[in-house]
Amino acid sequence: MSTMSSADAAWLRMDRPTNPMLINAVLWFEAALDPGAVRDRLQERLVDRFPQFSELPNTSPPRGPRWEADPNFDIGLHVHHVALPAPHDEGALRELVSDLIAVPLDHARPLWSVHVIDDFRGGSAMLVRMHHAIADGIMLARVMLTLVDGPPDALGVKAPAHGSIVPRPVSDLVSLGRRAAGAAVHETFETVAHPRHLEQIARTGVQDAGILAKFAANPSDRRSALRGDLGVGQRVGWSPPLALDDVHDLGRAFGATINDVLLSAVTGVLGDHLRARGDVLDEVHAMVPFNLRALEETIPRELGNRFGLLLLGLPVGIESPVDRLLEVRRRTAAIKDSHEGAIAYGILAAMGATPSAVEARLIDFFTAKATMVITNVPGPREPLALAGAPLEGVLVWAPSSGSLGMSVSIFSYRGQVTVGFLVNRRLIGDPQPLADALPPALEELGRAAARGAVR
Repeated sequence: MSTMSSADAAWLRMDRPTNPMLINAVLWFEAALDPGAVRDRLQERLVDRFPQFSELPNTSPPRGPRWEADPNFDIGLHVHHVALPAPHDEGALRELVSDLIAVPLDHARPLWSVHVIDDFRGGSAMLVRMHHAIADGIMLARVMLTLVDGPPDALGVKAPAHGSIVPRPVSDLVSLGRRAAGAAVHETFETVAHPRHLEQIARTGVQDAGILAKFAANPSDRRSALRGDLGVGQRVGWSPPLALDDVHDLGRAFGATINDVLLSAVTGVLGDHLRARGDVLDEVHAMVPFNLRALEETIPRELGNRFGLLLLGLPVGIESPVDRLLEVRRRTAAIKDSHEGAIAYGILAAMGATPSAVEARLIDFFTAKATMVITNVPGPREPLALAGAPLEGVLVWAPSSGSLGMSVSIFSYRGQVTVGFLVNRRLIGDPQPLADALPPALEELGRAAARGAVR
């Protein structure tokens, strides 16, 4: 038995048919995987090391939520072996992954599954699905990479450099978020019905009132081609691998980071998608996960969630690629040293201790502020392998909670970066055109840099 934090319990209770709280990852390999070797590696490095992979959640014991041993655990029920249909290419893999992630996990078993997929471009692929209650996406990416072989210093996944929290200890900031959320929960539905009421609560009891006011009083994102009524089922798509050095050079030309360049390209693609469907918007908002663990921290046996969320406005209304990049650069710089991530974690932790009905209303209230989730995880630069099969590429998608219908994943590995889209089927029938539009968007920015259009 192991403990479950209130933040982990919150993610467990967020499950909805339209938005299962599952982190999905796809790994692809240059050679065929041996399913038996993969199963043995999962047993040794996943199940034997981290108890949640052989435990069931119990959210109603007398002493609070717990993970409890599954007396019937059988790893064979979690590791599946399938063949990729013809023509065995990326299109076929996207279709298969989209079909597999539409199947809910069985909550009568530990909340994870792996599919070993044969016949992908002469090699193999692997789909890994884990419930967010087990751990956050950054931690699960690190856990997945413990399965593979490579230089010891290449196996750690770094925290995304969206910012650092320096002015005050993280624990203090988390406490502020807990107190504010606790006050909001005490007011229950009155707070949700009257957003300014939460702002008033924040100002009376929390020093960082501006951040809480941002969460509470920021208007909801409008309905659009990217935000609307959700259906059951999701689809995936991803870009071709992009040379990380090329993206870095683009950023350097404009005094921007790699993250700024990729966010700007994603923003441009989404802006074109919206305008093509008659939606004229100046901006949409993204929830950006913000790591709260120390960079040097080893993987804890209990795993768990330890991250906050930043609310970032994406200027989809700016059509000029240079102006858009400069505005994205300005906006990311403004939140890099914000306390927002830690306070958001405190809010989430407090919500996990509330009655389910109250938590559901608060989740809807907060996720209405955004249109999507965007994650950026810098992975290893050194080549890795699993059971002798060289690892070619990785994508890890965070789930979209509440009313959100899109998750964008940026993952770098071995000097290349791939951008993936996970979307609700009702909103976007096929996200691959969005992914295919990213290389031309970066090329357009490159042409602007070559013309000297740098400010």
